[in-house]
Amino acid sequence: MKTVYFRSELLFPHECVSDLMDIRDGKWQKLVARVASLPDTHEDSLAFSLMMIRLCSCLRCNPGSYRASLGCPDCARRVIGMLKQSDVKLIERFRRAKEDVRRYLAGETVEVLE
Repeated sequence: MKTVYFRSELLFPHECVSDLMDIRDGKWQKLVARVASLPDTHEDSLAFSLMMIRLCSCLRCNPGSYRASLGCPDCARRVIGMLKQSDVKLIERFRRAKEDVRRYLAGETVEVLE
C-alpha cells in the first residue's frame, strides 16, 4: 500500500496565497492578487499570512491532524470557502492583521490569536 504525505508548513506560507484567488469574487480577489504579487517579506504579505494563521488556527495544527494532512493550500481554501463573512469583513480582518504587523515591527507586543 502506498502512503501519500502532503507537505504542510508550520504557519501559512506566502506561496499558498495565489491558491485562494478563485474562492471568492470582488474585493477578496483583488486583495489576493495584490498580495500574491508581493515578496513574502512585504508588510502586506506578512499581514495576509497572519490573518490566515488566525483564520485557519495554524498555531493549533500539528503533523497528525486532519488539517495538516490536507496541506496548507487545501486547508486555507476550505476555511475561506466555509466562512459566512462578507468580503468586507475579510478585508477588515486583513486591516487588523496589518495593524498588528505594524505594531510588532515597531517593537510593541501583539496578541497572535483572535
